[in-house]
Amino acid sequence: MDTFLRFLYEFLSQFFNGIIYIFDGIFKGFKAMFNIPEYFNIVNEYKKDFTIPEWLLVSIAILLVAAILGLIIFAIVFLIRKYIRIRKSLVEQEELLEEVSTLNNEVAKLMKEKESILAMKVSKLGLRPDESDTEETSGEADSVDPNTEIRFPKLYEVDQRFKDYKKAEYGNAFELPEFVELFRNFAASHLHLYYTTHMIRLFVSALASTKLVILQGISGTGKTSLAYAWGKFLKHDSCIASVQPSWRDRTELFGYFNEFTKKFNETEVLKELYVAGYTDDIYTVILDEMNISRVEYYFAEMLSILEMPNKDEWIVEIVPSAWKSDPIHLLEGKLKIPPNVWYIGTINNDDSTFMVTDKVYDRAMPIDINDKGQVFEPEDIPAQDINYSYLNKKFEEAIQTNPIHDENLKKIEEMDDYVIKHFRIAFGNRIVAHMRKFVPVFVACGGDEVAGIDYFIARKILRKFEQLNIAYIKDEIDGFVKYLNDTFGEGKMAECIEYLLRLKKMS
Repeated sequence: MDTFLRFLYEFLSQFFNGIIYIFDGIFKGFKAMFNIPEYFNIVNEYKKDFTIPEWLLVSIAILLVAAILGLIIFAIVFLIRKYIRIRKSLVEQEELLEEVSTLNNEVAKLMKEKESILAMKVSKLGLRPDESDTEETSGEADSVDPNTEIRFPKLYEVDQRFKDYKKAEYGNAFELPEFVELFRNFAASHLHLYYTTHMIRLFVSALASTKLVILQGISGTGKTSLAYAWGKFLKHDSCIASVQPSWRDRTELFGYFNEFTKKFNETEVLKELYVAGYTDDIYTVILDEMNISRVEYYFAEMLSILEMPNKDEWIVEIVPSAWKSDPIHLLEGKLKIPPNVWYIGTINNDDSTFMVTDKVYDRAMPIDINDKGQVFEPEDIPAQDINYSYLNKKFEEAIQTNPIHDENLKKIEEMDDYVIKHFRIAFGNRIVAHMRKFVPVFVACGGDEVAGIDYFIARKILRKFEQLNIAYIKDEIDGFVKYLNDTFGEGKMAECIEYLLRLKKMS
């Protein structure tokens, strides 16, 4: 046995001595590398024999060794700090896991307590636990009487307010040029909002051509203010629907039925539409920053409804079934969209918004507001009582009296062929139908026919060029500008030419 013990001692000594030698060698190695006095001794021993060039090389050698030593120190410090961070993260992770485990235990205890309380509650009612939820829900539903329960409180209040109402006849007698100046002077004298006559003509013409007007441009030029002033001018404040990024469907506009409370969550837009159905006045819904969410998500149904030529078909379903106590004008859960309401959307084109698609633009009339109006001395014009039926009649008379001249219609048709050939873009019947309303009313308001055509084409047709590869069509733009000058007259299509040249600069 003694022999084996001696063997084991020598055998293991050989192994552990090797480990000791390793660490001893590392220690001695670092000690030798960082033995600064020895470096000085070596330099002192040879310094008498160095020539000037050799001193230069000596300096390089010293700097090189110093750099290597510095890197070694940096690497050691870096590794130590990294280890400390990793160790700290592991400790924090373990503490977090322990905390999660503790919270899970507490949640389990709370769930048991909740089940115990529910069991006590159910036992007092004489029910079995698995029947409690069903019975409670059905009991609540049974307590609602569709014959007497008011699920549209806001619309019910409107019915009560207009119970004995008769549509007012204001005896309007203005012509459209006068109407433009009335609105312009009212905005300036009462709201200190200054717009050019040209801008108000465009706005009024846009109202005549479609129910959806889009005011777009840089921030701070008065887009929302124009729509706001329009409501004030008509003695009916515009209903402002501030679009949110979370808007995903039509319930954001009309509201929704709450199955739990058995009430309909009515929006101000729904109430405004319902009130408009009682009167012959003019109402406005402002979709503020309408492209902060995708317009197609929440306004698609309205876009389709407002396109129908027969206004009797402008119907939207609010609830799938009718109650006897529902509002008077909500027939079988459906509401007829009144024609005396306009929808004015404002758009800021920046990185926080979505691009408005052709589906929306084709059904709307965009108006660019990029300049602030000049201050002028206005007449003191009060707000006006205006019948929708009278204003609509003036629009219809203008469309009949001032149709686009055949000569210009032919030029527009030829331009359509030119654009198809060179840019692969077509107008479409819907856009031409809008033009046949917009331009005549613009002329009736005191504008020039070619100027109206120019503005309409620039905003409704040339806008589609933005979808193309600008670099690809850049060479075609100069030819198109020359075509417009040759066809309509030098400088007559100023809006189109300015837009095209701006596109060319962007390429």
